[in-house]
Amino acid sequence: MKLRGKVALVTGAASGIGRAIAMRYAAEGASVAIADLQAAGASAVVADIERTGGKALALAMDVTDEGAVKQGVETTVATFGRIDILVSNAGIQIVHPLEEFSFDEWRRMLAIHVDAAFLATRACLPHMYRQGSGSLIYMGSVHSKEASVLKAPYVAAKHALLGLARTIAKEGGRKGVRTNVICPGWVRTPLVEKQIPEQAKLLNIPEQDVVQKVMLKDTVDGQFTTLEDIAEIALFFAAFPTNALTGQSLIASHGWHME
Repeated sequence: MKLRGKVALVTGAASGIGRAIAMRYAAEGASVAIADLQAAGASAVVADIERTGGKALALAMDVTDEGAVKQGVETTVATFGRIDILVSNAGIQIVHPLEEFSFDEWRRMLAIHVDAAFLATRACLPHMYRQGSGSLIYMGSVHSKEASVLKAPYVAAKHALLGLARTIAKEGGRKGVRTNVICPGWVRTPLVEKQIPEQAKLLNIPEQDVVQKVMLKDTVDGQFTTLEDIAEIALFFAAFPTNALTGQSLIASHGWHME
């Protein structure tokens, strides 16, 4: 098992990508803290992990609440004795032309994606520095690399995660802490399912055209990236044994964006 004896905290882990990563980590031997605003959903994932013989903890967490994030990390350490891996995954999507975004919507988007990553990182670092090791993984996007219409705050936030990861890589490298950003393309999560009718309405096109002519038009095969694809990348980064890849990002988009 690649993560035997490790402890991970995954935010936004009650569903979608976060759940897939948490389940994959548990299958590889990690004890996993399932952090989510939806307490019942977090508990359900814990039950799924425990049914397969794994160890998990449910944390009801608003990732934009400084106190809640700090308490969640402390509870994780108190329960499992350490923290080795943070996956800052919680996210939302709001789709508008820029001039239609309210300031509250803009701030909410940046808070959930960027402030949350900062708060969780800051809470985890003292523990990781103390033990001389740690892996910080941020859920970016192809939109960490390029832009799309109707998503100004999302694109801005996902770009910001690259800067955060690179800075912490330089600050934490000599203390054994590494960072990475996963940049998925279109993954058919509840977040993406919600966007299909929203974009159909905004663009005045059928929902199937949103999928084939907007979302997947630039992929090489017209396919969604899968939850399993992203979970494997998260495992690869968490289990990587050295700092060789610190500060790096990896795109998983079926060729939509390439570097």
